[in-house]
Amino acid sequence: MRSTALTCVIADDHPAVVDAISRYLDHHGIDVVDQAREGDEALAKIEGWNPDVALIDLKMPGLDGVEVIRRARRSAPSTASVVYTAHADTPLVDEALDAGARGLVLKAAPLPDLVRALEVVATGSVYIDAVLAAGLAGRRAGGAPELSKREREILRLLSHGNTNEEIGRELFISPETVRTHVRRAIAKLDARTRTQAVATALRHGLIT
Repeated sequence: MRSTALTCVIADDHPAVVDAISRYLDHHGIDVVDQAREGDEALAKIEGWNPDVALIDLKMPGLDGVEVIRRARRSAPSTASVVYTAHADTPLVDEALDAGARGLVLKAAPLPDLVRALEVVATGSVYIDAVLAAGLAGRRAGGAPELSKREREILRLLSHGNTNEEIGRELFISPETVRTHVRRAIAKLDARTRTQAVATALRHGLIT
């Protein structure tokens, strides 16, 4: 259990969106320490604050959201990047996953879902909006890798926004055992992160 509020930087070029989200998050225990309206500014503020989470729109002036995520992963590795997008079916979502995004949230999603997403990724887990997950599953690829039943169960629960601790309680295993299965699944799926592993499993129809 965290003893302090999560810190967050919001990057979006729509001031009304940023202001409304900032007020909501501040009211729900997430400290919005700064805001950015374009990509270069967003990267500078993420690097300056090193917040727990960064909420990043994919389309901004200057650096786009994918490039902000890619660079922030190197220069502020302790910050978990969450994509905040209006587009449910776009190659940019795949690019953001490849760049290192840990969460995907649609702007049409209820704001409590956004709070949940930020809380989940801050624990090191994964959050993929259900609509985006359905879109990923709709682009299935051939040649599916072999995953064990337990690995598929765990990736499925990760895709639903469960933390390691929550998965452990549901499956009656320890959080460390959950992490071990996730590491094995990442290797089998040739992924770099657990978010990529979940997305790959969705694309191959290994989880729903």
